[in-house]
Amino acid sequence: MIRRLFYMSLGAFLTVWTMRKLQTLRPDHVARRTADRAVTLADQLRDFAGEVRHLSASRETELRAEFGLDTVDGTTTGKTTTGKTTTGKNRIYDVKDGR
Repeated sequence: MIRRLFYMSLGAFLTVWTMRKLQTLRPDHVARRTADRAVTLADQLRDFAGEVRHLSASRETELRAEFGLDTVDGTTTGKTTTGKTTTGKNRIYDVKDGR
């Protein structure tokens, strides 16, 4: 009697488990899961790209300040070895701009 109850319960459990697994393979469920994962991935990529832009801009600002490449209207202002400030029409070649 106990053995029959055990196997009947096991069969009912396996049937419910199998039906739920098969239900997740329906096209509308697969499409919904795929769309949700794509949205999540797009959000993560957007956050990553924003963080990269922010960090690269802050690093570029640090490097420009360190090497005296702060520009105002195409003129660079920097200190010479004698301590005097020079202003000239030095062109800054930036790889990003392709110039």
